[in-house]
Amino acid sequence: MDTKNATLLTKFVLSGFTYQPQWQIPLFLVFLVIYLITIVGNLGLTALICNDPQLHIPMYLLLGNLAFVDAWISSTVTPKMLVNFLGKSNIISLSECMTQLFSFVFSATTECFLLATMAYDRYVAICKPLLYPMIMTYRLCTWLLVSSFVCGFLHSIVHIGFLFRLTFCNSKIIHHFYCDIMPLFKISCTDTSINVLIVFIFSGSIQVFTILIVLVSYTLVLFTILKKKSLQGIKKAFSTCGAHLLSVSLYYGSLLFMYVRPGSAKSDDQDMMDSLFYTIIIPLLNPIIYSLRNKKVIDSLRKMLKRNV
Repeated sequence: MDTKNATLLTKFVLSGFTYQPQWQIPLFLVFLVIYLITIVGNLGLTALICNDPQLHIPMYLLLGNLAFVDAWISSTVTPKMLVNFLGKSNIISLSECMTQLFSFVFSATTECFLLATMAYDRYVAICKPLLYPMIMTYRLCTWLLVSSFVCGFLHSIVHIGFLFRLTFCNSKIIHHFYCDIMPLFKISCTDTSINVLIVFIFSGSIQVFTILIVLVSYTLVLFTILKKKSLQGIKKAFSTCGAHLLSVSLYYGSLLFMYVRPGSAKSDDQDMMDSLFYTIIIPLLNPIIYSLRNKKVIDSLRKMLKRNV
C-alpha cells in the first residue's frame, strides 16, 4: 500500500471482548475481582517471602520473583481493560500502545526464563540433594534472576525496535483488549513479513529453549523419584514438582498456541481467549497453585497472621 497518500494513525481503538453494552458492567466487576485477587495473592506472596528469613533460599526467592512478574503482567493488561469497560471511546495512543506492548513482552519473557530456572532448581534439589547448597548458591540464584530480567528486557527491545519500521493506516481498530503484537500487524500498511519472522524466530527460540530446560530437568527428576524406595520421599517430590509442572503446562501451552503459529488462521475472538488465559487467568492461579500445597509457605503465613492478630 502507498503510505504517502494514506492517513497515518497515531491513535487506535481497542475493540475489547464485547460490542454489547449490557455486558460491560458485569464484565467490569468480574475482571476487577480477578485483578484484586491476583494483585493481593502475588504481591502478598512476594512480601511473605521477603519478610520471612526461613524462606530466603533459592526455591522461594525464585517463587517470589515469579509472583512479582505475574502481578506485573496482570497490571500491564487489566487496568486499561477495566477503564475501557466503563469508557465509550476505548482509545489508546501509539505511545501508550508501544509502552503496554513493551511491558507485556518484558514480563512474559522474564516469566519464561524464571520457570526454566525453577525447573533447574528442582532438578538440583531432588537429583543432587547433597550438592544443592554448593550448586544453587545465593550468587548463582541472583545471577539467574538478573539474567531472566535482562533477557526479558532485550527481547522486548527487539520487537519494539522492529515495530517502529511499521506505519499504521489500514484501520484504527485493534481487535484485542490490549496492544498485542499480532493484532498490530493486521492494521499495518507496511509489509510485516520481517516482523512476523522476528516474532517466530525470537519468541519461538526462547520458548523452545526454556521448555527444553523444563523437560530435561523434570525427566531427570522423574527418573530420580522412581528410584526412591521411600513412599514419603516420592510423595514429597511429586508434591513439590507437581505444582510447578501444572503452572508450566498452562503457561507454555497458551503461549505456544498464540505466538509460534504465525501462519495459522484464527479468529480475533480466539486470539483474545488465548491471551486472556496467560495474561489474566494464569497470574490468578499461580499463587494458589504454589501456596496451597506448600507447607513452608502456609506455616509462614500462619506465623505472620498470629503476629498481627
